[in-house]
Amino acid sequence: MTVIEAKVHRSSARNAKVAFILTAVIVGVLSAVVAAAYWHPIVALIVGALIGVPCGAAVWLLVRVWPVLRLLWWWTTEIVLAVLLLTGWVQLANHTSTVVMLLVVALVVGVPAAIPAVRRQVIAWAWCLVVRHRLRVCFAQFIIANQSGSLPLILWARPTPVGERVWVYLRPGLSAKDLESRLDKIAVTCHASTVLIERASETNAAYLRFDIKRREVLTAHVGSPLVDAIDRNAPVSASPLTVPTALDLPDVDAPTITLPAQGKPAGKKPPASTANGSKPAAASSTPEDDVSDWI
Repeated sequence: MTVIEAKVHRSSARNAKVAFILTAVIVGVLSAVVAAAYWHPIVALIVGALIGVPCGAAVWLLVRVWPVLRLLWWWTTEIVLAVLLLTGWVQLANHTSTVVMLLVVALVVGVPAAIPAVRRQVIAWAWCLVVRHRLRVCFAQFIIANQSGSLPLILWARPTPVGERVWVYLRPGLSAKDLESRLDKIAVTCHASTVLIERASETNAAYLRFDIKRREVLTAHVGSPLVDAIDRNAPVSASPLTVPTALDLPDVDAPTITLPAQGKPAGKKPPASTANGSKPAAASSTPEDDVSDWI
């Protein structure tokens, strides 16, 4: 089983070598400059080397074991819980009898299992531990890492009413766009219905927040307190219920529209026809016209 990939090993070794050289040179030169004010320059160079090399070695060690430290960080909660449980078991076994030990174990295990509220909280926090590892599986399987092979750093997780919320810090070379196109795969890996990604900081784009949703809380029926405010002994009104059929807007002046009667247009007579059935010629003038100008 590969715990740390070969690409990460090579990258950490290269970074550790560069960090050792830079730290040793910088710290050694600075130390020699300070020591030259008190001792001979040759002695100052020796003092600078004696200070710079150990500092560079410490930085080399830190960078070299960083993949292991990151792996321990992923399993910190489980390691702490395991140590506490084993320590408590050993202390009970050494300082109490078998009956008392079994009674304590029954209380520790039985009380959370019997009380629904405590049981739900325990299950919710257990899902937080599971989700952190499932996200790490997603990052290692199908999310493109940077050139050095560094995956996003999973910081913390806590339960929410619909699932879990996880905070993640992206490494250089990654962005939220790389994750938004794979939200459906992340939901499948985390055994959830949907997954949402949001920025957890307005000033830092690398700080993200994952919302893992497993259930929908808005489908529950919520009791209204208004029902209890109604007097059950109050008489019921005998007036019939009037169902409105139109809007009553007395403040709006609506125009009155009169539709014409069916058939012939109102107020008009059909034109008279001549003997041969043709329409009569239009009159040259009407009684109202003044024909004096034409004479």
